[in-house]
Amino acid sequence: MFRKPSGFALRAGAASTLFAALLSTSVLAHEAPATGLGQSWPNATDVSVSPHYHVYVFVRDGIRYIQVNDLNGTVRGAVAMADRVVLVLPVGVDAPYVTTRHALVPVTHGETVYQDGATRVTAAPTNTGAVQLDVITPADAAAICTNPAACTGLAAGAGN
Repeated sequence: MFRKPSGFALRAGAASTLFAALLSTSVLAHEAPATGLGQSWPNATDVSVSPHYHVYVFVRDGIRYIQVNDLNGTVRGAVAMADRVVLVLPVGVDAPYVTTRHALVPVTHGETVYQDGATRVTAAPTNTGAVQLDVITPADAAAICTNPAACTGLAAGAGN
């Protein structure tokens, strides 16, 4: 009297479960991770605009963290940003060489490794082997950033 479930029904159920999992994963892929800061190879998208460095962006409690690694995965430095305030974090082998500044004109010191509508990070190797990281924010980021999504670091260039 009772029929066994058909193979088609089981496959259809498994396919719909897999499809739902893929959709939820694609939604999460556009959000910056909240953990992984300080790791050599964090589970985050590389948003570097340079083929010589890896840059990762993390967001937690409204604070954006930008971390720069070299190609070997060595953490070079990191900063925290909120409300146009930039704080250098004691993270990375070159943390003492991270500088911040507000600029009215573009600064050309070093190679640009990250850029969004409100922040630019450059890296310049020094003669001691350290990497000088400069975090430049415009003096009036609100006037320059006309697209708020582009100023979060989540929509920065293609990853490498």
